[in-house]
Amino acid sequence: MTKLLMFAGSARKASTNKKLAALAASIAQDAGADVTLIDLKDFEMPIYNGDIEAETGLPENAKRLKQLFVDHDGLFIASPEYNSSISPLLKNALDWISRKHIEDEPPLWAYNGKVAALGAVAPGALGGLRGLVPLRMMLGNIGVTVVPNQVAVSNGASAFDDSGTLNNEQQAQFLKATVDQLIMTTRAVSDASR
Repeated sequence: MTKLLMFAGSARKASTNKKLAALAASIAQDAGADVTLIDLKDFEMPIYNGDIEAETGLPENAKRLKQLFVDHDGLFIASPEYNSSISPLLKNALDWISRKHIEDEPPLWAYNGKVAALGAVAPGALGGLRGLVPLRMMLGNIGVTVVPNQVAVSNGASAFDDSGTLNNEQQAQFLKATVDQLIMTTRAVSDASR
């Protein structure tokens, strides 16, 4: 069974990107995937600093998060846009778990063979689209296969109804197509590596 890890790059309680991650998780579960939905606020860690790493190694929360990445085949990341890029929280988490902490650990162990799909919600008309470009580039550069489909939800403050469903049918279809492509690609990559 395809194991997917889903989360948002936001710690804010009322984050619309958390709503998007939860909706993607529901769609994936309905499609038969084994889904783990996490909140990055539960993995608090200091800003990456090589001196901290040298003195004390990886923070315990970085190790926990890294193990979740290792244990899952694919990722769905709902990434808020901060000044046309990704959030500091998301960047910091991705940087920490890229670091080795086990003897003979392969480089970028948490990312090896992983498939990712991306989404974003933002208040403006572009729906966080600009922030997905550097995230796609970063993940691709560390060996993650990022599926072509993605979803950018505009007018984030009014994008969801009270049940957490997207109000805009076209955006809902984009999300479903993105999650479907994530599942299909993750299965193909997993099968090929067996």
